[in-house]
Amino acid sequence: MVNTVKCTQNDALVELATICALCNDSSLDFNEVKGVYEKVGEATETALTCLVEKMNVFDTDVASLSKIDRANACNSVIKQLMKKDFTLEFSRDRKSMSVYCTPKNRSMGKMFVKGAPEGVIERCTHVRLGNNKVPLTAGVREKIMSVIREYGTGNDTLRCLALATRDNPPKIEDMVLSETAKFAEYESDLTFVGCVGMLDPPRQEVAASIMLCRQAGIRVIMITGDNKGTAVAICRRIGILSEDDDVDFMAFTGREFDELSPQAQRDAVTHARCFARVEPSHKSKIVEYLQGFDEITAMTGDGVNDAPALKKAEIGIAMGSGTAVAKSASEMVLADDNFSSIVAAVEEGRAIYNNMKQFIRYLISSNVGEVVCIFLTAALGFPEALIPVQLLWVNLVTDGLPATALGFNPPDLDIMEKPPRNAKEPLISGWLFFRYLAIGGYVGAATVGAAAWWFTLSEDGPQVTLYQLSHFLQCAPDNPEFEGLDCHVFESPYPMTMALSVLVTIEMCNALNSLSENQSLLRMPPWENVWLLGAICLSMSLHFLILYVEPLPVIFQITPLDTIQWMMVLKISLPVILLDELLKYFARYYMDFAKAK
Repeated sequence: MVNTVKCTQNDALVELATICALCNDSSLDFNEVKGVYEKVGEATETALTCLVEKMNVFDTDVASLSKIDRANACNSVIKQLMKKDFTLEFSRDRKSMSVYCTPKNRSMGKMFVKGAPEGVIERCTHVRLGNNKVPLTAGVREKIMSVIREYGTGNDTLRCLALATRDNPPKIEDMVLSETAKFAEYESDLTFVGCVGMLDPPRQEVAASIMLCRQAGIRVIMITGDNKGTAVAICRRIGILSEDDDVDFMAFTGREFDELSPQAQRDAVTHARCFARVEPSHKSKIVEYLQGFDEITAMTGDGVNDAPALKKAEIGIAMGSGTAVAKSASEMVLADDNFSSIVAAVEEGRAIYNNMKQFIRYLISSNVGEVVCIFLTAALGFPEALIPVQLLWVNLVTDGLPATALGFNPPDLDIMEKPPRNAKEPLISGWLFFRYLAIGGYVGAATVGAAAWWFTLSEDGPQVTLYQLSHFLQCAPDNPEFEGLDCHVFESPYPMTMALSVLVTIEMCNALNSLSENQSLLRMPPWENVWLLGAICLSMSLHFLILYVEPLPVIFQITPLDTIQWMMVLKISLPVILLDELLKYFARYYMDFAKAK
């Protein structure tokens, strides 16, 4: 059975609502377009505004009001009863703020205080009981603090604020408002009224995102102004800290951090995962220390106080609901305020970087193959395997479509299981360059080999010797080395056609190899990128076009091939897939293992 509390009948609740309404510069607003209530101002203060509306301590008739007027009706009633004279703004040292108000029907002022429980209750001398107040003994103080700690570290991990009053504050003329050091003195001799707890649960997907970050070698550190107990409880709830982690070693308050020596602070930053009750200077200092270890830092925040650290970090990430100052100091703004969006952006960034490398790898290895082809034919003395118009066709048309489609490659299966790459790591490492040369060398050798096959081994070819092929320029009727051989055979379009067909086919196979840098085609099959399959089909169709549609064969100095010749084209081209699979296997099990060590 649920007991209903009538707030209007409880003086302590009336005073609690009064403090929530007056120690507040935020409000609610009804958005007529969206049909929902929205916050105007800081989120924590808006939560207190909402609480006042729900409590309705003066039993305001809200049923007859429009939704626009209903938004702040109960808060307006309280503010009409009190004249707010001035505000003592929040400061990190006293962890509280207060307002000095004068009731409309009285001349004697009263101070209303809200702040961190450990800061406010420390300055309380009494506790409110109904209309009266009784001395706050050490036992009662400890009991109140234990209940608040339970709120902050329990299953709900509530963010708690203590509320208090100073019934007989100094006169306004006796207070020096320009000296902020005296604010704690003015906020002393307080009467504890109550505590409010706000539920701000992490989103369900955060825990999974934290685990994904850990797998990806990304260390997540929580830096918050909340109480240390609450911060640690949240860290354990979302997986930043485990139950077995030593809190004294991995979590610090701003004050504890300041008490450490500079060397101890640097050591703390390397292993700590939680910093609580921090000031803006702490955030900037933590970022500086991390950067001193050559770490790439990404800082998230939404408030004005976060701006210096957001600006200092390599990647400043502001919340979409944050302040304009935070957004202007950041490189990225999260429209949905969702931590998992950052993790998704990391994965997308890694995928884009990998696709860029695959694009470069495809074009370089293909072009290296063409260079090797030209070099080999010149070095061996063979007839030209490819002519300029054919090379232009391959580079501008046939290669262009698959290279563009590589930009649509899906992320590698293990992309979030690898540690972040070193920022100083070159785009093309020595190992990758070796792979480019190995694949390019095979492409060039295979292209020349296809032309040589037709000359020396094909049943439809002249079946010349390698000596005759390499000395074809000496071919003449009176040369005994070429006796019985028609020298015009060295001008046949068939060897060029074989070479061009092998070059095109082998580069289509090379495009399939470029689906992933190190993942086997057995794990990431070609249909993972349908755009690449479409580009390969279109490129091969264009090749068939210049082979079989007149007058294009004449322009490109090629001729149609029969089935036997196409089978040989495939036999020469397909091994490039096996070669790259072997290189990928070596990279996966030897190169990555060496990096891990």
